[in-house]
This record gives sequence, C-alpha cells and structure tokens, in this order.
Amino acid sequence: MNTHPATRWATPALWGRLAIKAFARSWGRDVMLYTGGVSFFALLAVFPAIAILIGFYKAVLTIGQVSEQAAALADVMPYAARAIFMAEIDRLANASARTVSAQSAFALIIGGYAAHRGFKALLAGLNLIHDETEPHGFFKFNLLAFFVALFAFLLFTVVSGAVVTSRIIERASADEPGRLVSNWSWDALWPALGLAIGLTLLYRYAMSHRAPVAWIPSLVGGVVATIMSTISSWLCAIYVEQIAPLGATYGSVGAVVVLLIWLSWNVNAIFYGGAFTTEMELAARSKGAPELEPVEPLPETVVKLADRRAQRR
Repeated sequence: MNTHPATRWATPALWGRLAIKAFARSWGRDVMLYTGGVSFFALLAVFPAIAILIGFYKAVLTIGQVSEQAAALADVMPYAARAIFMAEIDRLANASARTVSAQSAFALIIGGYAAHRGFKALLAGLNLIHDETEPHGFFKFNLLAFFVALFAFLLFTVVSGAVVTSRIIERASADEPGRLVSNWSWDALWPALGLAIGLTLLYRYAMSHRAPVAWIPSLVGGVVATIMSTISSWLCAIYVEQIAPLGATYGSVGAVVVLLIWLSWNVNAIFYGGAFTTEMELAARSKGAPELEPVEPLPETVVKLADRRAQRR
C-alpha cells in the first residue's frame, strides 16, 4: 500500500533521516574551516559593533536607557563572557559623547571590514553546504555579503530595541498580577524570533545561486537553527561555568576564549540549519514527494565534497 505524498512529512523516520544527513553535511572537514573563519571575524567585529551601537544610543537615548540596552544584549551570552562585554559597554556608556563619536567612527571602519569578511565566510560556507558548483563573481559576491551584513545589523538593532521596550513595559506594569511572567516571556521570545526570521531569509535568498530556496525548507531550517543556537548557548554556559572553568587555564583571556567558543557553537548551529534546509529541499524534489514551491528543479545528483576536491586537483 502506497503512502500519499502529503503524509510523507508526518513520518518521524523521515525527519530522523533528514537530521542525520544534515549533521553529516554540516560537519564536513571543509565546513569546519568556514566555521573557524566566521567565528574569528565575528569576534573581531563584536566590539566595534558595540562602539557603533553605543554611539548611536548616546545620541538618541539617555545613559540609563543605554545601560538597559546593553544589559539586553549581554543576556544572550554565557556568564563568563558577559563580564568583558559589560565592561566595554560601561566604559563607553560613561565616556563623553565626543569620545564615543570618535571611537564609533574608527570602529565603523574596523567593524565594517571584519563583519564583511565574516559574512563572506558565512555565505561561502552555506554555498558549500548547498553544493553550489558555480560561485558568484567577485563583485556580486562582495555586494551580497555587504547587504547581508547590513541587514543583520539592522535586524539586531531592532530586536535589541524590542527587548528594551518589553523591559520598560515590564517595569511600568510590575504591580499588575501576572504581567511579570508575560513580559519575561516576550523578553526571551524577541531574540529567538529575530534570529529565526533572519536565518529564514538568509537560507532562501543567499544560499542558492540558481534560484531562491523554497519557503518551507527555509522556514524549517531557520527554526531548527534557532533551536540549535538556543541549546548551544545553554550547553556552552554549562560547559564553561560548571564542567571546565577556563579562567584557571587561560587567566585574563578566559572571557575571550569563552566568547569564541560561544560564537563557534552558534555558527555551527547556523550551518546545521542550512544543511537541514538543503536536505529537506532534496527530499521534496525526490520521487513521490510533494512540491513545496514551483521553483526551478535542483540537480538529480548531489555534488559530494570529496568529488569537488578531486575536480580541483
């Protein structure tokens, strides 16, 4: 008895196979090289981004609101890495507007370079995961990385602003029964919602060269990557705070090491979401599967990383 194609996605065995294939696709040797590149440039760009944000907030907000915004940004990091992050924010928040403006202008150059290089590595890794055999041209690829970085920065600013707004509403309605839990839920939901939206758009429009990826695989991949990122952040906090305290080994640079570990784990989550999107798209185009979206068909065969390296030689 044949199963209707529409009911195929309701079988747990299919999702299990997709998860295993996505793991094998995203944890290849070549993908790990891109993970290291993205993590390094993200670490290089994070502190210039702080200077740019603080410079913007000091121009339109009060000192108290700047501190509130900083606390909202730091909550997503492990506690061991939060100290160095908050110390830099406190220094910039208490500095004069002229000093912060000068540092923000300098940070714009350094941070822009690092962010652009980091997103180029991220896009290259996603293209490798999606088996793109024909890369973008030099100009098109750099322009795409620039717009992805700009969109990510704007989305990050909007999400952090939403977190601060929810906290302000929480304090204003603290006396009302039941409002504290509701606002806390929104406080935790905003970062996850923003990450899921950003990754969904990234997988759909920036991962494939031939045609945009279908919406359903992109959305599922974005949700999977968001869940993996949340779990990775939680496990990273447990690892560096309870299992292997890095301060005794690395001393004063332990916080930087923790931040780098946290970044690499989250980059792995993003790559895993891209791999899951790719495997789901391939499954949707296979025989008997329902069409998720009327787009150009993918190749019948998947280019393996070993075959690609053989072609290079």
